[in-house]
Amino acid sequence: MRPLASALLWSGISVLGAAAFGVLALSRGETVNAAWLLTAAVCTYAVGYRFYSRFLATRVFGLDDRRATPAERCNNGRDFVPTNKWVLYGHHFAAIAGAGPLVGPVLAAQFGFLPGTLWLVIGVVLGGAVQDFVMLFCSLRRDGKSLGQMAKEEVNPAAGATAMLAVLFIMIILLAVLALIVVNALKASPWGLFTIACTIPIALLMGWWMKSWRPGKVGEASAVGAVLLIGALVGGGYVAGHPGLAAAFTHTGPAITWMMVGYGFVASVLPVWMLLAPRDYLSTFLKIATILVLAVAILVILPPLRMPALTSFASGGEGPVFAGKLFPFAFITIACGAISGFHALVSSGTTPKMIARESDARFIGYGGMLMESFVGVMAMIAACTLDPGVYFAMNTTPAALAQASQALSQAGFVVTPEAMQALAARMGETTLVARSGGAPSLAVGMAQIFASATSVLGGKTLDALWYHFAIMFEALFILTTIDAGTRVGRFMLQEIVGHVWPRFAETSWYPSVIVSSAVIVAGWGYFLYQGVVDPLGGINSLWPLFGISNQLLAAVALCVGTTILIKMGRGRFAWVTAAPLAWLVIVTMTAGWQKVFSADPRLGFLAHAASLAGSTNPAAVRLIFNDRLNTFVALLFMTVVTVLILTSVREWWLVLSRRKTAIVHEAPYVETRYATGD
Repeated sequence: MRPLASALLWSGISVLGAAAFGVLALSRGETVNAAWLLTAAVCTYAVGYRFYSRFLATRVFGLDDRRATPAERCNNGRDFVPTNKWVLYGHHFAAIAGAGPLVGPVLAAQFGFLPGTLWLVIGVVLGGAVQDFVMLFCSLRRDGKSLGQMAKEEVNPAAGATAMLAVLFIMIILLAVLALIVVNALKASPWGLFTIACTIPIALLMGWWMKSWRPGKVGEASAVGAVLLIGALVGGGYVAGHPGLAAAFTHTGPAITWMMVGYGFVASVLPVWMLLAPRDYLSTFLKIATILVLAVAILVILPPLRMPALTSFASGGEGPVFAGKLFPFAFITIACGAISGFHALVSSGTTPKMIARESDARFIGYGGMLMESFVGVMAMIAACTLDPGVYFAMNTTPAALAQASQALSQAGFVVTPEAMQALAARMGETTLVARSGGAPSLAVGMAQIFASATSVLGGKTLDALWYHFAIMFEALFILTTIDAGTRVGRFMLQEIVGHVWPRFAETSWYPSVIVSSAVIVAGWGYFLYQGVVDPLGGINSLWPLFGISNQLLAAVALCVGTTILIKMGRGRFAWVTAAPLAWLVIVTMTAGWQKVFSADPRLGFLAHAASLAGSTNPAAVRLIFNDRLNTFVALLFMTVVTVLILTSVREWWLVLSRRKTAIVHEAPYVETRYATGD
């Protein structure tokens, strides 16, 4: 009976998901309810986790709970710490879920709701979650080694060493872009800055509670942290309304930049149990709870998707939000949510050093990425429930809006200045025009959904409250990536320098910890500052580079994962990583080539720099420098990744043709001391 009931249940879920996709794909001009999009995503996630992740865990990887993990064997109370899987899930999810699943889908909504949704849902099941899972597994079997170190050992020493440097530089760019979005969200926002500042002492209290005062009492610490977090949210509103306190928590972009650099350094130096894990776990309360409540609100009010399934900008490439056609730019604009190379750094950085049992890797690695994709789908829904005229007015500059006015008018995407002023007043803002970057439009979409669901409590009077809550939610969502990313960068730098000075590679030696942390935060802090003072706001120049570098990093991770599977004697399963790798290489290399060499100044870095030559614009010099820097970095990343891929393919051929003996650099098997069920 039970097998029959299970078969009927999963057959029903599969049919429901297929029907939802059919409604989305076959709509021809009629209004589509957002609940169909939500249903299609959730059903796909459920089937993917139940069947595909189980196949990966048992048949491909062979997870073994009898095998001691690095957290158990190398436990030093600082970086290697066996951690409750729910706490670690919170830390891992908070570390990987940064700006990408919030901002990327909002920007890609200019193509319509269907392309981005398909990429988010299908891409994560077959690509993103697989990458996170395979990297976590590989690092878990190698004492928590980083992606760069595994590339060096498993692929080729020379190519691996080059890859280690490239990965480190890519990560610095990624952290700078993530931090830039936080700075832009928190500047002149006393409510958001106060609430996020409060999460630091709350996290320290939770860490002390679970480590020293009440060891293992995760539920108690969670309850206390949740209550204090709610208090911080309420207190933020009071601070914002108090003239003296509001002034104390209102700062400029450069000032918050220094705060970000200081926080990143401290979070990287302190023991992981003291600040990093509890703070990320605490942040997850707000993140997951908000997303789940948003999903329930969508099912209650059933908002229509006002953006069409496919817009004319998908094929024309003249979108006012960003230039470029659907292929390949939808797949680098949504840099997270479907697949993200940054996750490989977390999955081979802090997380494998904290897993208590190998079987936890499935829930944390594959399951954590599914939740991030769900966040991306919620962001897509929030953006596409906006009136298209409002969406384009918020996400473009006045000049770009004027250039695209004819195309927008033909598509019916128009909005009056009076309507935008009324919307800004409802949200408690002075203006919402040209608020590019994706975050404000996402906040407006979330606010309208929440306000509709709570209309019985006051209706539209709650719009401003929900809008500012959403802005704070986005900033907190992104900030937790900075602390984990800085720590991962510290590990990578210690490994690199350790080849010359072995003592420096010791993660428990504090002089090495302090110096490497300072170097990493100085690196991303420099690019962050350049973005803060950039005349175009930073996002316009850094986000395309972020997308290209992030997806190239994912290609590196999948390349290393494929190599390890082949060397483990599981070449018949190498398709699980090789297939998404092939797609990423095609998409990202095409996008990178167009961003560098396109003759369209709106698209190509070099063409844009040439268009500014001889300009009297005082910002022209800085803009030209940014374009040339972006060109150099993009070409560098593309070249290094190409070399690594070619080297890896040669290694696969040698091993599979038995011309070379496969040597796997796994840590020796050690029986766990934990009893079954602990």
